[in-house]
Amino acid sequence: MLAQRFFLPVRVMVFFFGFLCVCPAFSIETDATGAITNVTTIDAINGVRENQTVFFKQDSITKIQNSTAPIGNTHTIDGKGKYLIPGLWDFHVHLTYEDSLSKEMPKLLLSYGITSVRDTGGLLEKVLPVVKEMRAHNAIAPRVFYAGPLLDGRDVVYDGESRPHIGVQNINAQSSRERIKFLKDNGASFIKIYEMVSPKVFSAMIDTARELNLPVDSHVPLSMRARIAGAEVDSIEHLRNIELDCAKDNQALHEERLAILQNEDRLPGFVLRSSLHKLQRIPAIRNYSRAECLATLNALSNTLQVPTLRLNSISLNLPFERGDWAQAFSTLPIKTQNDWAKQIQAQREQSELAQPSTEFADWSLFLVGLMKEQGVPIGAGTDTPIGLAIPGYSLHAELEMLVRAGLTPMEALNSATVEPAKYFSLEDQMGSIDVGKKADMVLLEKNPLNDIANTKSITHVISHGRIFSAQDFHPNTTH
Repeated sequence: MLAQRFFLPVRVMVFFFGFLCVCPAFSIETDATGAITNVTTIDAINGVRENQTVFFKQDSITKIQNSTAPIGNTHTIDGKGKYLIPGLWDFHVHLTYEDSLSKEMPKLLLSYGITSVRDTGGLLEKVLPVVKEMRAHNAIAPRVFYAGPLLDGRDVVYDGESRPHIGVQNINAQSSRERIKFLKDNGASFIKIYEMVSPKVFSAMIDTARELNLPVDSHVPLSMRARIAGAEVDSIEHLRNIELDCAKDNQALHEERLAILQNEDRLPGFVLRSSLHKLQRIPAIRNYSRAECLATLNALSNTLQVPTLRLNSISLNLPFERGDWAQAFSTLPIKTQNDWAKQIQAQREQSELAQPSTEFADWSLFLVGLMKEQGVPIGAGTDTPIGLAIPGYSLHAELEMLVRAGLTPMEALNSATVEPAKYFSLEDQMGSIDVGKKADMVLLEKNPLNDIANTKSITHVISHGRIFSAQDFHPNTTH
């Protein structure tokens, strides 16, 4: 960890995510005043403001003024020709999903300008120690908000058998109420409802969360329609199960689904869920009805959608074929690299045998574009580390896919800044570069409005009012 006061040598040459920058000398204390001068600020609330000086002290932005005004005795970073955006969120991560990666994940996330994360599923006994470390004084880590385990139904998908153990069983209303109260008592920021929950248990969970003032995140339960369940929650992940409600024959498909969910053969939760997706997803997409889909999206008009396009549309944009993948991959722990190398090899071999279908990938892009058209709010999340999602790096891939789906670069930034803050009712504290808001910012070499991929041209990350450069994250890197 960095000490409370740290120094950089004069005009250090830093190679940061593929961009060479000349970083000025500075030393700063966490309780000292800092400023970024001559910079263009960009955020979804204020738009573009040129020639600005942004002052911050401790964990707060204290003043924003035109760069021609006097600065005074302040530690400064020269932002001339650069662009300052709010700190980014990854709104869907699993900090404890892979043991080999959990320790390094917070630092990796922060190195890519991710200053806040929402952990959307992990057992408390594993999540709480990680959260404690991330919230420790001077930790090199994003702010963290967490749900605890996936609240699943009788047949748990992530049960520790076929998949990592991050879900728990909820078979009746009373036990689900008690579990949610327990999560609240243990600091949970929201709850996450999963796919195998019954309508009765779902209703009890919603009522309890509202009583406790906990936001609700959810997959659409397989036993329910998206236009019904989705309207009751605050966010939905992966676009999952919305395709059924967009089909002409959605009622018949749902009745078929309810019969299969009886699970007379007592299939494991993961197998049951996967078989339903395989059976119904593509037929529903092929039987698309614009009228039914618009009716569904109207019901979801106030429900934040976190589409995780970099995962849903992975067949269109294989991560290991991206030009900057190798450098990002090299920052992972060696064990993680070895484990993922096996997955990559398997995917390559499978692709050689048969070209992967892009039908669901194309549908996901289409649906996000339709959601944008209909004014449905969209948030940026990745499901890191699932599906070869490098912490931090993958959020930038998600922003690129959101733009590919039809969002403007500014709307993509909004999805990773303003919408996450609104979800937690923190829009008065986070999401834009304004006086009184948290000192979480990212200084870029290139304009993200010209090309959203420029969000990776990072020269500095400001987190909790502390300034980090590439050398703080990768001190042994020389180029």
